Amino acid sequence: MRNRKILIVGSGIAGPTLAYWLKRHGFEPTLVERAPALRRGGYVVDFWGIGYDVAEKMGLLPSLQELRLPVDTVKLVNRRGKRSGGFGMKALQSTLGDRYLSILRSDLSRIIYDSLDGNVRTIFGDTVVQIDQSSSGIFVEFQHSPAEEFDLVIGAGGLHSRVRNLVFGPDSRFEKYLGYYAASFSTDQYPHQDPNAFVSYSVPGRQVTRYSLQNGRTVFLFVFSSKEKLDISPHDVQRQKDVLNREFQSGEWECGEILSRLDASSDIYFDPVSQIHMNAWSRKRAALVGDSCGCPSLLAGQGSSLAMAGAYILAGELNRARGEHQAAFANYERSFHPFIVRKQRAAAKFAGSFVPKTQIGIFVRNQVTRLIGLPFVADLAMGPMLRDSITLPTYDSQ
Repeated sequence: MRNRKILIVGSGIAGPTLAYWLKRHGFEPTLVERAPALRRGGYVVDFWGIGYDVAEKMGLLPSLQELRLPVDTVKLVNRRGKRSGGFGMKALQSTLGDRYLSILRSDLSRIIYDSLDGNVRTIFGDTVVQIDQSSSGIFVEFQHSPAEEFDLVIGAGGLHSRVRNLVFGPDSRFEKYLGYYAASFSTDQYPHQDPNAFVSYSVPGRQVTRYSLQNGRTVFLFVFSSKEKLDISPHDVQRQKDVLNREFQSGEWECGEILSRLDASSDIYFDPVSQIHMNAWSRKRAALVGDSCGCPSLLAGQGSSLAMAGAYILAGELNRARGEHQAAFANYERSFHPFIVRKQRAAAKFAGSFVPKTQIGIFVRNQVTRLIGLPFVADLAMGPMLRDSITLPTYDSQ
């Protein structure tokens, strides 16, 4: 086995999944994460498809089922809180069967990380600042830790991947902005509760959704349109809050009550809704996985699942090639890249119907959702987003 010592930058979804499979295949992975610990809170992800299959191979389904959110309804409401559209989650069973669940992204990340059982070296509170490749290895400089040499480096840092920036170039070369921003935060003891439901209110170009967690917290997800990307640092939390207050200040529905809780929040997520388009996912001894190279966008609803599948395939191809990275990277891209491109195209088409920019668009979307209980309508409206036209390979060490 060649090139056993592998650095993985990012410990969200793709990073720990990759570490799990690399360790299982006999490699020596190291995880590095900018945050001081695993992230908590955040938004809810819908989890299905090939990522669900990977989780099953990892033995994670009992833990995922234990922390799944008991969501059975998507409820669209008007300014008075009266239902104007929506559907029951049973409508998805014709396509997904029972292999589907909703879960906090942070819970999914923690379950994957816990599966490592402390057997993978992890460096929290640090990141890479320089990557120098040679024919024999990669010399990595960290922001805080001593420099170190690895055989391979894998970027798993999501939309704002540090490895992608250092090895392939600036974000502007690869990011395709879809015209929306998404933000999320949570609060305790919010007075309005709809157990087991995602409740959404929309006006043209803006939408806010709330859902209740079993621990008494309520999570809010904001989506709003913006013709141009905003000049906001990912770490400028106050500016992010100012933008949300500006966009949702109308006070209609529950917006005033929700915004009144925003100032006290410290767990805010705020990002553009973008995709990452790249012709190649590897360069010499460095490669990318998950949203770092094939982000379909938050509105696609399948980023976590696709990240797990990509990590599984990358680790498996490195094992099959006995660590010969050039052959492994080529096979990984050949088998997975075309599939990701198809998913990105479907997600881009879906963005406009998720948060319509006109009142007529909202009306049409609401009426369509009322019909989704009919199997053929659900398949027509959401089938391309839900179906995974790929079969996971089987690798020797399993």
